[in-house]
Amino acid sequence: MKKAVIVAFDKFTDIDIFLAWDLLNRVKFRDKEFQVKIIGTGSSHKSVCGLDITTHGLIEECNEADLVFFGSGQETRNLVKDNLYLERFKLNPSKQIICSMCSGALIIAALGHLNGLSATTYPSAFEDLENYGVKVHKDKHLVTHGNIGTAAGCLAAIDLFGWAIEKLYDSKVKDAVIASVLPIGQGQVCIY
Repeated sequence: MKKAVIVAFDKFTDIDIFLAWDLLNRVKFRDKEFQVKIIGTGSSHKSVCGLDITTHGLIEECNEADLVFFGSGQETRNLVKDNLYLERFKLNPSKQIICSMCSGALIIAALGHLNGLSATTYPSAFEDLENYGVKVHKDKHLVTHGNIGTAAGCLAAIDLFGWAIEKLYDSKVKDAVIASVLPIGQGQVCIY
């Protein structure tokens, strides 16, 4: 069984978590065993827009997941300074797909997984990411290196999760998932 986890925290960006949740759950139409969980440091977290979500587990589940996704939000700048938070992650990019949206890249950088790599993030986090010694692509919405992917601009999630799904499965599964969310005329008809 393959497992994806979406890391939530207080003041997360709503679309990052909910779009990731929707796209990854569409994989279940192809693999009924695929598991998707929203995890965090507590039993619930509140988005920047005020929505409370219940988590399905704690962040230690990241350490055994096949895919780990860090969304963005105001709190990322505080989380990267919280050593107790960061120490809970024992990620392995040689065995796991690790990806982020916008300022979620700061968490990947703080964990040391962007050392010697380039990445992208939202413009308001360019300087913060550069402070980790990361070469920031300010004109690219998706940057990947092996099993690490960073994306910028919430709707870049389509390409980010297309990349991640293809790495977990194949291009057929990726194409079916992405086609199911594209505007009419841009994708294929997808029957479930």
